[in-house]
Amino acid sequence: MRDSRRGFIKAAALAAGAAACPSRLRAEAAPVFRTALRKALIAGVADDATCARLAAAGFPGVELNKKEVTVEQALAGRQTAERHGVKIHSFMGGWADFNNPDEGARRRSIDDVKRLIEVTAAYGADAILLVPCRVGGPMPRPAQFRIDFDPVTLAVKTVVEGDNAPFAAYIEAQNRATELSRAAVEELIPVAERVKVTIALENVWNNLWVLPDFAAAFVRSFKSRQVRAYLDLGNNVRYAPTEQWLRALGPELAKLHIKDFKIDREKKNDGDFVPIGKGSVDWVSVRRVIDEVGYSGWVTIESGGYTDAEHSALMDRIFAGQGAVAS
Repeated sequence: MRDSRRGFIKAAALAAGAAACPSRLRAEAAPVFRTALRKALIAGVADDATCARLAAAGFPGVELNKKEVTVEQALAGRQTAERHGVKIHSFMGGWADFNNPDEGARRRSIDDVKRLIEVTAAYGADAILLVPCRVGGPMPRPAQFRIDFDPVTLAVKTVVEGDNAPFAAYIEAQNRATELSRAAVEELIPVAERVKVTIALENVWNNLWVLPDFAAAFVRSFKSRQVRAYLDLGNNVRYAPTEQWLRALGPELAKLHIKDFKIDREKKNDGDFVPIGKGSVDWVSVRRVIDEVGYSGWVTIESGGYTDAEHSALMDRIFAGQGAVAS
């Protein structure tokens, strides 16, 4: 009886201490992650005004996207960023035209990406974001996709269960895009290896490689550590939950973008992009899975709806496993 009473008194004392120190209790309950994430914003160039703005908002990194830049200008931009303590971690090469039926157009696109890889290296960035190409035409709704593809050739056999006749042209376009994109990226690999830049392939509403296992197979098909994946955490949630994308791409992840998307299957695009925290992405779960797959590195915000400072604080909460809740 005496031991029971002592146990009760001890438990009551602990409870009183926790009530008196709720911040300590919250700290003890906070998740601990093995992986470290760093936040960045997107900007055109690294000039003094931009870098000062980023630093003031608490962003240690930036991803640049202005393509009309020379190697000399990139070298100068790197020096400017370094003066402000800002790291240019990536360059957004964006959309290429690797599946253009015109051979001359394909050649111009490949050569331009080669130039942008050199610009990326001059900036001191270690990766270039690249979207190989896009296709259009009649295709399944996002929730209909069930892709059956050859794991060796990546040739798509079917894209939905049942009758695939309505999507024959799309399947043909998908296979041609895969073939031509693989040839183009293979040509880029030696350039990227020479300057130590990763070609980070992104799926961004280009209607290709739209399911996680297929996208992962495409990236791995190059058998090169110079070709990896740039995953946007909100872009493709209409096809599969973000957690599935993270687990499928896992070791292939080079960089992450962050935005949010609200699924509504009744709408034209199966939903809308919304400010982070107002969509269908479960940010608490996503942070756990980022840790599960072992990704440490840059996360660049590509979203609106908040000020720079608010985006900075929001990313801190997500990184800490608290989700995208208001402070």
